[in-house]
Amino acid sequence: MTVGDRVFAVVDRELWTVARNRLLVGVAVAFVAVIVALGATARDAAGGYVSLTYDLLLAVEVLVPVIAFAFVYRSIRGDAERGELAVLRTYPISRLEYVAGVFLGRVLALLVVVLVALGAAGALASTGMEEPVSFLATHDAGDTVVVYVRFVLLVAVYTLVVAALALSVSAATGSTRSALAGAIGGVLALAVGLDLAVLTLVSSGAIGGDAIAVFAGLSPASAFRGLVLDLAIGPALASGPGVQTASPIVSAVSLLAWFTLGIGLATLAAWPDTD
Repeated sequence: MTVGDRVFAVVDRELWTVARNRLLVGVAVAFVAVIVALGATARDAAGGYVSLTYDLLLAVEVLVPVIAFAFVYRSIRGDAERGELAVLRTYPISRLEYVAGVFLGRVLALLVVVLVALGAAGALASTGMEEPVSFLATHDAGDTVVVYVRFVLLVAVYTLVVAALALSVSAATGSTRSALAGAIGGVLALAVGLDLAVLTLVSSGAIGGDAIAVFAGLSPASAFRGLVLDLAIGPALASGPGVQTASPIVSAVSLLAWFTLGIGLATLAAWPDTD
């Protein structure tokens, strides 16, 4: 078997595992329902794609970590507790190939759910928009569907980063209970904890001036939010979004660093040997 064959075998197994898990299917349905409901609410509101993106931004920022950890936190830990990881290690598969297969399988299922939800919400909201959409538009690249497409692409990147961090929690914990505790802690840290830490530093005067633009991008959630405001919403507005954000470069580097950290930790913790 080639490297691709071994990775694909793990990917296929993970996809079947997700599809057969009724709890994960229920979580996916709930996520889609919430996002589509927000799209339906935006359908009758003025503002076009900029307004829709604003309406979905906070929900996505909080709910993507929830669904990502739900899909991923038991992946490696579950294999270890069921004894499947010990069996897999008897096959000619490296831990990097195993981790890559687990990640790709889980994240493919996760991305399908996220993209279907956002696609349905966008399609539903667009049926109530007047043409041409002109709310807050200032130039030819104003409030068009491009705003929403950029948002969806950034959500996909954010999903990959959070899933990588969830995988590291699954690999590093010693039991299902500790994996669940780590997942809950990870969701809270990503959704509010790191942002609150930065806010506390700013309010206390510990950081200020140009340093805010750096620290604001250190959290995956705030980096994602900053990229959405700067790259998706910003071009459609007459002036900036009015929110202090990190520079796009800082935010992009931050997300890449978090993704690399998540995959790296998961690979190191998957099993103790170094094959």
